[in-house]
Amino acid sequence: MLSLSKHGADVMILRLSVLAAALMVALSATVSAHAADKVTFGTDWKAQAEHGGFYQAIGAGIYAKHGLEVTLRPGGPQVNHAQLLAAGRLDFNMSSNSFISLNYVKENIPMVAVAAMYQKDPSVLIAHPGQGNDSLAQLKGKPIMIGADTRVGWWLFLRSKFGYNDEQIRPYTFSAAPFLASTSAIQQGYLGSEPFVIEGQGVKPVIMLIADAGYASYGALIQTSQKLVAENPALVQRFVDASIEGWYSYLYGDPASGNALIKKDNPEMTDPLIAYGIAKMKQYGIVDSGDASANGVGAMSEARWKEFHAVMSEQGLYPKDMDYRKAYTLAFVNKKTGIGLKK
Repeated sequence: MLSLSKHGADVMILRLSVLAAALMVALSATVSAHAADKVTFGTDWKAQAEHGGFYQAIGAGIYAKHGLEVTLRPGGPQVNHAQLLAAGRLDFNMSSNSFISLNYVKENIPMVAVAAMYQKDPSVLIAHPGQGNDSLAQLKGKPIMIGADTRVGWWLFLRSKFGYNDEQIRPYTFSAAPFLASTSAIQQGYLGSEPFVIEGQGVKPVIMLIADAGYASYGALIQTSQKLVAENPALVQRFVDASIEGWYSYLYGDPASGNALIKKDNPEMTDPLIAYGIAKMKQYGIVDSGDASANGVGAMSEARWKEFHAVMSEQGLYPKDMDYRKAYTLAFVNKKTGIGLKK
């Protein structure tokens, strides 16, 4: 009887062990399911260094650490991610500037900005050296090549701040050739892009960052639906936190994993161009300056949004009584997330 009892006990212990193992597997599966929340995120253009923090968050496993499986969809000339976000095809979208967020409010589309990865919009005006075109104030009244989007964008700030007028506008063909052909030429550009091309042709241009003149637009904003914010704020917070950590890792750590994914998505990206983009973001404080210095990357403030709306409403772009506060929420930023990763 003792032998049978011992055998029965052994069987029971074995069964309990199997049951415990099964419970552990089930629990693990539950955790894994939570750890694999699938998220789609659209950027504003083809892969480049200016998207590096997001790619780094994928390549370095930062999104995975936060329980996210992120599919990043690059933008391009024929891609309208703002429309796809509004249609529910994307969970998050990268908005190039604050105009997009306010446009949603103006059109009564329920989207909201939850973080701003850029404290400064990287838009620039570029001129030749030695021509007396060394500051934005000196460009008043002179011909400037800009695109149609810019005409209803930061050009309005230059009109307000420096008295520019629309008679100055010349067509911009998104080619450096007209600029290189004339030493009096002035054109728009993107900090980490056109100056690199022009320098490659032996000209070191004068670079004037619009943001350094007081242009209040944020850049690289993370946009999502008000519905997702209301129904799953924890998911939104995890995505914002992981993206912030991705940017710290990209700028202050080893960006190799992010760069590899950038080049995979956009074979036109070369190592020198990527290195130039990273260097310029650091030099000009595109990501980490202003409020981000104290509150962490992604920081936003009501005062900044108020200022931007005030200037653009004075230019007739938005109603002065429009509730600009609907464009954003500060619930997910200004928490100093990841700030300890800065080296």
